[in-house]
Amino acid sequence: MAPIQHFAPPAGIKAPPLSFATRVGDLLFVSGIPGFDDKGTLPDSFEAQFGFVVSNIKRVLDEAGATFRDLVKVNVLLIRASDVATMNALYASAFGPAPYPARTTCVVQALPDPKLLIEIECVASLAASRADQTAPSHAAGLLP
Repeated sequence: MAPIQHFAPPAGIKAPPLSFATRVGDLLFVSGIPGFDDKGTLPDSFEAQFGFVVSNIKRVLDEAGATFRDLVKVNVLLIRASDVATMNALYASAFGPAPYPARTTCVVQALPDPKLLIEIECVASLAASRADQTAPSHAAGLLP
């Protein structure tokens, strides 16, 4: 069985008892990432929180040797249904261009901190980036 690799929260960020991500084999499981800045401060606006969520996910992906193109599944948790349209526009810019990873978006009653407006968790395939580097572009009939 492949060993499990754990990715700690960034230095200075007070986190609950969890890993920011864990890797087993070619899969990277990224915990629900909130919109805290580098100092652990949570901005008031949805747009700012979304931006920090994306930055925090990118940091984890970079550390694991992955990119947004390696994401296969994303779960978005929002506390306000009124943020769905804004989130979709920001998401398209941050996670695009198409094709996008599979995604579930849920509006929940609350997140652990009452100031949290969004949290995103995701799964990345680290095998995909290796395959892209070694396989011809027409492999598996995916491209003409």
